[in-house]
Amino acid sequence: MYSEKVMDHFLNPRNVGTIEDANGIGEVGNTVCGDIMKIYLKIENDIITDVKFHTFGCGSAIASSSIATEMIKGKSINEALELSNKAVVEALDGLPAHKIHCSVLAEEAVKAAIKDYYDKNHIQYDSSLFNVKH
Repeated sequence: MYSEKVMDHFLNPRNVGTIEDANGIGEVGNTVCGDIMKIYLKIENDIITDVKFHTFGCGSAIASSSIATEMIKGKSINEALELSNKAVVEALDGLPAHKIHCSVLAEEAVKAAIKDYYDKNHIQYDSSLFNVKH
């Protein structure tokens, strides 16, 4: 039912924790399933130098958060904004159809953290960048 990558990221999640001096924090949740994701970003010169997460939820939610943090660490903000739930699913070698919403939450959490960074630093942005397309 779950790929080896999903199981690996669920059992051995990467980048778990908080960043005390994070300059971007995004928290999203799905009230239907109860999953909650919080992503912390440390951004220097438009590069994500560190990223951590806390997720309360199922194994797919934890795996999606874990792999999403790996996918954006060391990337520019613009590259991180290109992260899609489809890319998360592909990186995990698939998710069951009823767990796709977990990958959507990962995308939304990353974008919420970047939006928070922009807002805190009074950086103008195109709000359409933060509309998640499923």
